[in-house]
Amino acid sequence: MADTAPRRTVYGLHAVRRVIARRPQAIESAKVLDSAVTKSLSKLAHDLERHGVRVERVPRAWLDRLCAGGRHQGVAVQVRASPEFALPDFEALVIERSAALRLLVLDQVQDPRNLGACLRTADAAGVDAVVTARAHSSKLTPAAVKAAVGAAEIVPLLRAPNLARTLSWLKDAGVWVVGTDTDASRSLYETELRPPVALVLGGEGQGLRHLTRERCDEVVHIPMRGDVESLNVSVAAGIVLFELERQCLARAQ
Repeated sequence: MADTAPRRTVYGLHAVRRVIARRPQAIESAKVLDSAVTKSLSKLAHDLERHGVRVERVPRAWLDRLCAGGRHQGVAVQVRASPEFALPDFEALVIERSAALRLLVLDQVQDPRNLGACLRTADAAGVDAVVTARAHSSKLTPAAVKAAVGAAEIVPLLRAPNLARTLSWLKDAGVWVVGTDTDASRSLYETELRPPVALVLGGEGQGLRHLTRERCDEVVHIPMRGDVESLNVSVAAGIVLFELERQCLARAQ
């Protein structure tokens, strides 16, 4: 059967390093600036070649066109896009990660740029996978991929056919499910967060759906001092995920 997986261009030193570290087998080709002599770029080219990737030296104008004017930092690779998780693969990941599991769950996030930004934040915070509702949620469009800045190639994504059922399965598997809602009485900072955990955020303007909220073990709010009623979902994701990270680091000391 022919390989029909879509191809994507990933560029920038940090993004390419992440692909090498996590999915080197998906890299099909690499372009490196022909005039670059920096140590970091030379090492990156060596790492690519060590993984069997043919590295082609090209002019800056060529890279500029390939990356549509993005800040490529002298390197771009073409990769086979990672397929979306099927439920059995997702469940295997949950069991494999066990007590260390960290998930970000998005309930009907419809703006592809927000999905991409959440994937980027999830990667930075060490999240194992992102889960979205299949219905009324953004797909991994080119706009989402661009906003993810390489994370779309790395962070597994499950588009759950039934989000409430998936959350129930996670709870049965021993995962603590924590939702966020502006109306919650308990503050994020009054709540103990520790893996295995799934942090659940609602979509733009509507928050958590009733059925999703019912599946949460706990619902918390992010304290805010200003007059705005809510935060952008990707900003909220960053706050919640890095509060989890802060608490985990504090316990480890």
